[in-house]
Amino acid sequence: MKFILYLLIITSSVFALPKSHHKQETCGYSSCPEVDSNVLNVHIVPHSHDDVGWLKTVDQYYYGNRQNIQHAGVQYILDSVIQALLKDPERRFIYVETAFFWKWWQEQTEDMREQVKHLVDTGRLEIIGGAWSMNDEAASHYHSTIDQFTWGFRKLEETLGKCARPKIGWQIDPFGHSREMASLFTQFGFDGLFFARLDWRDKNKRLAEKTAEMLWQGSQSLGSSSQLFTSILYNHYMTPPGFCFDVMCPDDPIIDNKNSPEYNAEARANVFLNYVKQQARNYRSNNVIITMGGDFHYQDAMSYFINMDRLIKAVRNLNTNTRIFYSTPSCYLKAVHAENLKWSVKTDDFFPYASDPHSYWSGYFTSRPTSKRFERLGNNFLQVAKQLAVLTGESSSVPALDPLREAMGVMQHHDAITGTEKQHVADDYARIMSEAINTADEFAGKAVKQLYGPDGNFQSCLLLNISQCELTENDDTFIVNVYNPLSRPVSKYVRLPVTKRGHNVINEEGNRQDIQYVPVFDMLANVPGRKSSAKEELVFYADSIPPLGYRSFAVSVVENFIEKKYEEIKEKARVSFQPSGHIKHIRVGDKQFNIQQDFLYYSGASGNNMVFENRSSGAYIFRPKTQQATPVSESVQTTTHAGSLVTEYHMKFNDWVGQVIRVYEKYNHIEVQWIVGPIPVEDKIGKEIISRYSTNINSTDVFYTDSNGREMLKRIRDYRETFPLTHEEPVAQNYYPVTSKILIKDENTGERFAVLNDRAQGGTSLQSGEVELMLHRRLLHDDAFGVGEALNERAYGTGLVATGTIYLHYGSSEGSSSVAEEKYLAQSILLSPWIFIQPMVQANSNSLTDYNFKFSGLKKPLPNNVQILTLEPWGDNTVLLRLEHIFEKDEDATLSSPVSVNIASMFSTFNVLEMNEMALGANQLASAVSRLQWNAQNGDESNIIKKETIERNNMEVTLLPMEIKTFILKVKHVQ
Repeated sequence: MKFILYLLIITSSVFALPKSHHKQETCGYSSCPEVDSNVLNVHIVPHSHDDVGWLKTVDQYYYGNRQNIQHAGVQYILDSVIQALLKDPERRFIYVETAFFWKWWQEQTEDMREQVKHLVDTGRLEIIGGAWSMNDEAASHYHSTIDQFTWGFRKLEETLGKCARPKIGWQIDPFGHSREMASLFTQFGFDGLFFARLDWRDKNKRLAEKTAEMLWQGSQSLGSSSQLFTSILYNHYMTPPGFCFDVMCPDDPIIDNKNSPEYNAEARANVFLNYVKQQARNYRSNNVIITMGGDFHYQDAMSYFINMDRLIKAVRNLNTNTRIFYSTPSCYLKAVHAENLKWSVKTDDFFPYASDPHSYWSGYFTSRPTSKRFERLGNNFLQVAKQLAVLTGESSSVPALDPLREAMGVMQHHDAITGTEKQHVADDYARIMSEAINTADEFAGKAVKQLYGPDGNFQSCLLLNISQCELTENDDTFIVNVYNPLSRPVSKYVRLPVTKRGHNVINEEGNRQDIQYVPVFDMLANVPGRKSSAKEELVFYADSIPPLGYRSFAVSVVENFIEKKYEEIKEKARVSFQPSGHIKHIRVGDKQFNIQQDFLYYSGASGNNMVFENRSSGAYIFRPKTQQATPVSESVQTTTHAGSLVTEYHMKFNDWVGQVIRVYEKYNHIEVQWIVGPIPVEDKIGKEIISRYSTNINSTDVFYTDSNGREMLKRIRDYRETFPLTHEEPVAQNYYPVTSKILIKDENTGERFAVLNDRAQGGTSLQSGEVELMLHRRLLHDDAFGVGEALNERAYGTGLVATGTIYLHYGSSEGSSSVAEEKYLAQSILLSPWIFIQPMVQANSNSLTDYNFKFSGLKKPLPNNVQILTLEPWGDNTVLLRLEHIFEKDEDATLSSPVSVNIASMFSTFNVLEMNEMALGANQLASAVSRLQWNAQNGDESNIIKKETIERNNMEVTLLPMEIKTFILKVKHVQ
């Protein structure tokens, strides 16, 4: 007999969706106040925007200390708001940041918790957004974004129940908005999105044409199923001018005592109503949303609510053709939907954001590059640790991983991963991440030990990027465990710093691996803060690492080791150079292409920020002093180190810029490790460092960048799809976020050149055939957008040195190999094989046979177009699984096809007993998601993702291009 999945879920006790705390629930749309279709409905929305770190650290904001920096204490906001809501059932409030709410919730009595649940269940306190933090949309990767929403949703579900499930995106402060974010919101089951920041010209045009509300299609592959109603707020997210009633605001209160000489209620109501009518003239609906709040408002909520109560009463007393009431974004959305209007469809994104003619918020795409890399490393390791937890039979959510889950959620905040926070806050973010990774590493090391064998402890080496690892430098014998978090076999060149020669590297079959020693680049060896005496790296090739599995290698220093001699042959050189030392062309395999590369810098503009023309380049803003970049040097010192596994070119441009080009024997791409810093500022000029590649590809004025690591977006130089672009800042206006890849191609010949990166950066193509990425920034002036500090990072007594890796791939669009290779390369950068080290237990030579040197968590690799996005312990004998189709529609002739996988026969360490399909955020059943349907004036009506039934017996799942499916599995681990 066939059983439909969603019927099974209802009766299953496995899936741990908490029951409602109250039998009578009037939350959601059913709790909304009544509107009148014949009048103007004014929705008053009280809210507080609480940054999870910015000018103060997370804890400083929560507890309210360091008030000399900013008067803000989130615990007081929540305390005060709850009391104000309890006094009057008509009042409403929305809250967004689960990180703060969870911290506050843990300190509350059971009686207070019950009162909060009642407010939520009756719709008076509504959770909006619901993620751990309000994430950035430029530098954030979709993998981490999904994770931090899932963690926020889970805490809300555990504490408040289904009435706390968000239905609305509230991205009111991020500095531009990505198309992929809109797509994710639809997959969470959201009905709409509200935001504030977009290009000033775009906003003016939309308000004039009444198109500030639209349907935003988040995915070309997913079609109309990814359309999201999107509303651009009229007055940023602030209160109307003159009506801020926070204790920190100077505005007069509403005085409704007619016997008082200060009586002003009627006059203030008329001013307010005139403002409302002015706003309404810019929108099509007869509903108007009025935001009443701001940054860290409502520390004394009664002050706010008393005055809003009086304002609402005064407006009602005017007896005008309006209806005014407390509301929420959800209720506003419901009312607009009921009008049954048709909406235009937007298919691009809202980058880059410009707040005035000279302020393009494209500097933060690169700001604080080491923090951006640390965040990406954290995601890599979090996925490894969660997978290991499942594969080793953990039956709970693993508390040891919670600090890293939460740290990664904090890091997605729009003042964290962006690099737009004060320095002491950035330091605190690094502390939070370091402590969380160390806690997770202890757990992960034990999990690897459980799979590998009974002895020793495995540890991570987190400073391999600067060639530092105490375990490999100080021990003559050790085990290298290379874990692959991808769903297909991958191969990796392992590089380990060593202080000796003569290493034997033995694989699981007892065979000796070929090795090579390469010198550590001089500039890297001398990087400030490096504590290593290693002058060389041991390199070997770990091929075919099993999916969700590992290969282990026994490494030992042996006496009388005879190292193979490799003869350098000029004809085998892969890189040719100009007389100046700059690159001339590169050959990979049988492919050779002409390319020039150089490091340059833009001088940062400096000014007093009093008028637009005097805007400084800063943490947020990229504004070069001139539109031409300056080369960092005229010539390059290059040293070649050739070998059988890799040929390296160590290139020193000057004392603070260098790179290592690596051409591996078995890779179809070039690896470039760059090192920049300390950026000199003795000349009192801030500098923004770029790497620019020039090819002979005829890309005209078109290039492509990724959207949060998923679908690619077409960019046209000096052009915007929805508004005419002026050209006050020709370079900055063409910079876009590059989360994982920037691409140029020749539409006629099919030639394509892709540059992939290991962290979020800003990038562009200013000329046909060119690609440039911004690597590092050091500036001496604040840009006056709030942070109050220049972006002048220092470490170890000098300017910050940053190092990272970019990957060059050259190919052809003909056939599918190039597109697929780029896709697989991006995956292997994001979820790179993770290296664990264990000092080898001293034993006899036969003891290695007692250990499990090779392991796979999958019975067989998944199809090449399918990836396990998430595998983590969820509860008692339950597992959260996400599968994604990694190709776009029409991206590849073969791999863009629908693909089916069988979950029942997927894993090697556990059996799947039951499965429930969930919404993307794993907080509700997929079958229960019912989104509001909107009428489109235009747009793609195809490729609607339909709910499908899944047979219980075979658990076969079909994925369409770019589709993500989420499941909670009931499992039984194999002994």
